[in-house]
Amino acid sequence: MNINRGNPFQKEVVLDSWPDFKAIITRRQKEAETDNLDHYTNAYAVFYKDVNAYRQLLEEHGVINWDQVFQIQGLQSELCDVSKAVADSKQVDVKLASFKAVCLPTVSTADTSFLMSSSLRLTYLSVADVDLLNQTWSRGGNEQCRRYITNLISCFPSVCVRDDKGNPMSWSMMDQFATMCHGYTMPEHRRKGYNQLVILTLARKLQSRGFPCQGNIVDDNTTSINLAKSIHGDFLPCRFHRLILTPPAFAGQVHP
Repeated sequence: MNINRGNPFQKEVVLDSWPDFKAIITRRQKEAETDNLDHYTNAYAVFYKDVNAYRQLLEEHGVINWDQVFQIQGLQSELCDVSKAVADSKQVDVKLASFKAVCLPTVSTADTSFLMSSSLRLTYLSVADVDLLNQTWSRGGNEQCRRYITNLISCFPSVCVRDDKGNPMSWSMMDQFATMCHGYTMPEHRRKGYNQLVILTLARKLQSRGFPCQGNIVDDNTTSINLAKSIHGDFLPCRFHRLILTPPAFAGQVHP
């Protein structure tokens, strides 16, 4: 969907065959400028009808850049074992993270009435907020993530509640795979309904532009799980998998 909307992250699609394909991978265009340590941007998304066709794409020369740190994302369980097996054959380290996958229903409106009597503003994120977002994201704290967040804010919709001084209090944004990510509320402003407001507002904004509303939640994040249930989120029977792959040349240099 992002490729068809200006392709801001310079993605392309690789198929095993056409028109009757059995595996599909999206990747960064090879001519796009890359940082070999930037697994945030060096990202592949995978879907397959036949797992063996996916394995063949992994093994085929030139489909995957195995000489840099990168990530693979997908919703199919065999993705992990097959990717790791091929990576092991190349002596590439694999770190797996797995999450609950959730889709939000159509959002007609979000209740903003409790902001009316205050000096708070419902707005969007700015590149001026990047340092704060980099510090507060569980995947952040490094220069690659800082640059990645800057690109996300510049390219995609976001929502933010700001205090009377313009400081971000609660926010969420969209990533390069049209997934809602980095939903966060500053500790001193939690349990006030800001997170729900931000998520529903962003969901409505995405839906108005034709995007699905999807997200991933860590298993022990009961607060986010309960919030998703309260707004009638649909937890998928499959899980979301993210693998970070590191070739030997960059061992010990990668942020989680």
